[in-house]
Amino acid sequence: MTGGRNPLSLAREALGGRDAWVVGGAVRDELLGRATVDVDLVVADDPGAAAHAIARAARGTAFELSDEFRSWRVIAPDRAWQVDLSPLRGGSLHSDLALRDFTVNAIAEPLQGGARVDPHGGADDLAAGRLRAVGPQALAEDPLRVVRLVRLAAQLALEPDEETLALARASAPAGATVAQERVFAELKEIVGGDRVIQSLALMDDLGLTEAILPELHALHGVEQNRYHHADVHAHTIEVLEQAMALQSDPAAVFGSEQAGAIAALLAEPLSDEVDRGFALRLGALLHDIAKPATLGRREDGSPTFLGHDREGAKLARDVLARLRAGEKLKAHVAALARHHLRLGFLVHETPLSRRALYGYLKTTEPVEVDVTLLSVADRLATRGRKAQESIAKHLGLAREVMPAALAWRAQSRRPPLVRGNRLAATLGIESGPQLGRLLAEIDAARFAGEVSTPEEAVAFAARLRQPG
Repeated sequence: MTGGRNPLSLAREALGGRDAWVVGGAVRDELLGRATVDVDLVVADDPGAAAHAIARAARGTAFELSDEFRSWRVIAPDRAWQVDLSPLRGGSLHSDLALRDFTVNAIAEPLQGGARVDPHGGADDLAAGRLRAVGPQALAEDPLRVVRLVRLAAQLALEPDEETLALARASAPAGATVAQERVFAELKEIVGGDRVIQSLALMDDLGLTEAILPELHALHGVEQNRYHHADVHAHTIEVLEQAMALQSDPAAVFGSEQAGAIAALLAEPLSDEVDRGFALRLGALLHDIAKPATLGRREDGSPTFLGHDREGAKLARDVLARLRAGEKLKAHVAALARHHLRLGFLVHETPLSRRALYGYLKTTEPVEVDVTLLSVADRLATRGRKAQESIAKHLGLAREVMPAALAWRAQSRRPPLVRGNRLAATLGIESGPQLGRLLAEIDAARFAGEVSTPEEAVAFAARLRQPG
């Protein structure tokens, strides 16, 4: 299948003797010994014609990415790789490379073979583990490059030099003016990466968090009550760390019996090219986002954050809407913020009745497993007064709830014991709120083991309608 072939070999065949160069990440990753399925080419003539030639050779698809910049993309028929093509900027290869962001991305190789072109010393910087701007205007020309600096530093384990850091600090405030879908594309890589904690610290240091995630920046210095050991920002970062630990090793808290199912759930695709594990991380970052707005004081001066779960759900949705996230991700993360306190409230009701457990699962659906994980991460990151006692109780309850939450997801599509039209006909009632309440009560009774057959369900509903 042509889709599985090396895109560079296909491009060489398709473009023949045309002047074209491999640039950017493909060259950089080759020097680092990293595999890549994304190839950037610059061509001396029409990139559209070159894109169509590659698409024909690969039996893939070519389409224009930007009319303004005359850039095109070719995607393999099995989507195994993509090739982006752009025209030479500035009239020559050297001029084009001088317009790029970092030296490690300003290296070119002739498509048909030949000496590497590296006028800015990108290969030496790679070898030294250094991330360096191509020139003094490189970041100011496109403030998104400051976000890209954070991503590349993490993904490639490169250290920005001091001059580049100074340029980044100067350009970071302009990050607020960048198209937000471009910002989110970089943030997905950062938040989903292995070095997200270091990346967030670098974003703070550069002044970038304040520009692109001001709600997260606002958590700095917001003190909490005696049951917390850290301010809201430091607590949030610790919750993220704990969520990542649960993502990588759920057995550490929930044992080997539940670990496989939890890991499989977190690996499920959600939306916006992210999985539920990424959404859990995002939920950790945004779960307390409304605490500054809901800050109040008790008579003794200790802080309160009444309603921060409810307001946090709204604010999390607003943040993701600004970043142009899809509806499914917005709803998922908002639900995590809205319900992250619920399991903690149930600690005082242990041992849980089946009815109480049903109420928790029904209310938190469809994030019943995810928010249970978030609540554990939140509890583990709260180490103030009586922390060990509270953590032990919370983890005990979470271990009790998790198997039921996983089973709830697995059984969510099972048919009802009795359908609404049959119940309405049998009881002589019309469709409406009363019928909906009866069906909900049947569902709760079924979960609690109080009814198990259609006949029992109808009789149960009939008793509920009887006065007294």
